Amino acid sequence: MLSFERALATVREKLSEANPNPPTETLPLDRVHGRVLAEDVVADRDYPPFNRSTRDGYAVRSADVSAAPATLECVGEVRAGESFPGTTGPGQCVQIMTGAPLPTGTDAVVMIEHVRAQGSRVEVLRAVSPNENVVRQGTEAAKGRVVLPRGRRLGAGEMGLLASVGRAHIRVFLRPQVAILLTGGELVPFDAPPGSFQVRNSNAVTLAAQVVAAGGVPRPLGIAPDQKEVLRRLILEGLESDLLLLSGGISMGKYDFVGQVLSELGGEFFIQGVAMRPGKPLVFGRCGTKFFFGLPGNPVSTYVTFELFVRPAIAMLGGGQFESLTFLRARLGRPYDHTLGLTAFMPARVEVQNGEPVVDLVGWQGSGDLVGVAAANCFLVVHPQQTELAAGDWVDVLPKPA
Repeated sequence: MLSFERALATVREKLSEANPNPPTETLPLDRVHGRVLAEDVVADRDYPPFNRSTRDGYAVRSADVSAAPATLECVGEVRAGESFPGTTGPGQCVQIMTGAPLPTGTDAVVMIEHVRAQGSRVEVLRAVSPNENVVRQGTEAAKGRVVLPRGRRLGAGEMGLLASVGRAHIRVFLRPQVAILLTGGELVPFDAPPGSFQVRNSNAVTLAAQVVAAGGVPRPLGIAPDQKEVLRRLILEGLESDLLLLSGGISMGKYDFVGQVLSELGGEFFIQGVAMRPGKPLVFGRCGTKFFFGLPGNPVSTYVTFELFVRPAIAMLGGGQFESLTFLRARLGRPYDHTLGLTAFMPARVEVQNGEPVVDLVGWQGSGDLVGVAAANCFLVVHPQQTELAAGDWVDVLPKPA
């Protein structure tokens, strides 16, 4: 059994060795949100393309107002999208609006709050330094500089940047297709009435949503019965996709056939158990050129192991970077004893109390309790060496993805 850290590193190493090179497509800007760039994007000109005012006020020669107060003559105004003709000389200033280009001869902007104006006579009440309240040409990005590298996932901020550099069409990687196969004779479709000892198949819905959020395309294969030959056929079908996710059937029970079938198909197993809770029976491997994950069948275990291991794998298969986990810090609200020797990820909520983040576990009943997960906004992370945690201790928390 691997430690959590070693298991995560194994996923990264194996995918890096495989060097996935997914195909690409070129799409219009309004269709690339959430996709991964397949090219470097460079600035088409200097940004800003001129010395830009960041305040409403007066463009001045800083040397004229080094000893405030100072009186200047206003010789005009300039608005965003326009330019001021001519050169501003000593003792002169130009009224300027936010976003407008600095007139020739000026090198700073005095905020409008720091002047008294009467007609063309402007009294500057506060000295300014050269370049104060000004963004100099090219300081955001010089023409030709890479502003978005290949492999970057395109969020809202990146979309705005693409628009600002005039990219109407963008080359992106194709999204990896992810097959989802559920096992277990106790499962029925979520829209079917369950029998007394059956459960609805929530994992298929959860995993499909997680795959989409991770940048993949879900390919549901339904529910495999506890019959080896049927499972074999469905696994072979799933291995036609870029990644196969199996949920359930990976433990040591009499009818847990997933591991047997994968072995018979020549599967290599890189992970067979992780020292974590929930998610201890996690399996990761490869059949031929296709990777697979065997996720535990309990809903919370499935959810957690996907976020920790499968999400970064999908990112790499889709041309992106391995997205490392980001732990935040919060104070523990109530004491907690941890003696399992495992890395634990438990549904919790962080709230701000007296200006500090405080985390408490939600009431949940173990790895089958989706009600607890829905009530959480994060996971409390307890490391193996943390056997006793007192109220007020700083602890790691993992934000819950949307």
